[in-house]
Order: sequence, then structure tokens, then C-alpha cells
Amino acid sequence: MTARPWDSSLRPVTKGGATWKTAANVAPRLVAAAKKLADDVDRLAFAPPVTHVYNPLRYAWGPYRRYLERFGGATGRTVLVGMNPGPFGMAQTGVPFGDVAMVRDWMGITGAVGRPPQEHPQRLVRGFDCPRSEVSGTRLWGWAARRFGSAEEFFTHFLVLNYCPLAFLEESGRNRTPDALPAAERAALYAACDPALRASIEALRPRAVVGVGRFAADRAAAATAGLDVPIGTILHPSPANPGANRDWEPTVERQLAELGLFSTRGRRGGGLAGVL
Repeated sequence: MTARPWDSSLRPVTKGGATWKTAANVAPRLVAAAKKLADDVDRLAFAPPVTHVYNPLRYAWGPYRRYLERFGGATGRTVLVGMNPGPFGMAQTGVPFGDVAMVRDWMGITGAVGRPPQEHPQRLVRGFDCPRSEVSGTRLWGWAARRFGSAEEFFTHFLVLNYCPLAFLEESGRNRTPDALPAAERAALYAACDPALRASIEALRPRAVVGVGRFAADRAAAATAGLDVPIGTILHPSPANPGANRDWEPTVERQLAELGLFSTRGRRGGGLAGVL
């Protein structure tokens, strides 16, 4: 995998054994892209079986903005891209894969969370008071905590974004993923989400973009068409994915290693294994 020769005029900063290239406008550009995305997706309409649509970029904007401002302001890392909010993750905290305990206790991010205009009675938004954990979030961020120790160390090497900011619920409360929407609704959604992801990638100038799951990888490839940035894929940590319920962590580490982005050599006392 060959990384893009991004603008070398950015100032290199050594942090946690890796080199960040910092630029004062990176996080503000991510914030601006997210604000525009929130407006664009709010204009969309979705028909049954979708009955409720949650946009945490609206009601959980404060924690998400803090996430971007705290961890988004550097280039040269690997960007992991997820699909869309889970009902007990980003839908509650505003942070991608945002299991409450991991966001609050490991990342140190909290904040006021409102409610969507129309709530499903079985999927209430309780923000940081939500008592349920997000399995995908506990797997992804739990791996990050075990391997890298602090959030600061993990975010020296990676940033996590979501492709689509909307959560789709059916009348039963069942989550419906963007790939299961009708073709016309998908096309309109992609027309809003593709430019936002592209703008974020242009600001972040990553060494690689890795989709968490095939859908996210395919959308990342479409959104970044024409940009010389490598695209990869890792296994999605959802409990609905049989492979994730067996050996998600070793599988993902092997996949990142095959992409040239991770090494298990030189592991220090059970902490950081190594990022190439």
C-alpha cells in the first residue's frame, strides 16, 4: 500500500512515537463539513418501513464537535470509516461507535444531548444516561484502549468517522442500515454523504482510509475517487456479523497488518503493539 504524497509543508510533530503533521484548520474543516452534512441529510425523506430517523449531528452536536476538536486536528493518520450510528452508540453520544462508557471514561468526552423530534418508544435517546452498551463500540474502542492505552495515543495513529450520520428505525424498533434503503433513497443519501466524507479526507490528508465493513469501504472509495489515497477494509465489529463474534480483534489486527498499517511485533507489556 502506497500512501499519498500529501503537502509536506505541514509542520511535523512527534507524539507517542509517531509523527503527526498538524494544521490549524483541520478540525474546523471537519466541523464545517459535519455542519453542512447535518443540513443536507435533514432535507431528505424516507418512506416505510423506516418510520423514525435520528440525526445526532443535531441533538448530540456538542459531544461530536468536542470529539472533532479534541482528536481531529492532525493529518497523516489512518482514518477508519464506519457505516452509520448504532442505537446505543452514536445515537446516544454523538461520537462514532460511541458506547457511553468508552466515550465518557476513556475519551473524556461528555455533554448535553437532546432528543430527536420524533422518538421511537423502544429506542429513546438518553444520552450519557443510557444504561445500555453498544457492542460494536465496546469492541472497537475496547481494542483501542487495550492496544494503545490512552485515547491520546490511539488518536495519534487513527481517527474514526462515520459515513452516514443518520440512524434509521422501523416500526418495530429494528435498525435499518443505509444499504437496505430503496435505490432512490440510497442515491439521495449518498449524494449528501459522499461530499462530506471527501471534504473530511481532503482536510485530514490520511495515509490510508479503511472502511469498517465492506459498505463503508465501498462508499469511501466512491467518495474519494480521484484522490490518491489507499482504501482498505476491516471486519465490522457488529454482533450481527458472525465473524466478529469469534475473533474480531486478531482478525482486525491481521487485516491492518496486511494493509501495512499495523504490526504486532515489539509489543510493550500488553499495550501498543505497533503502528507502521
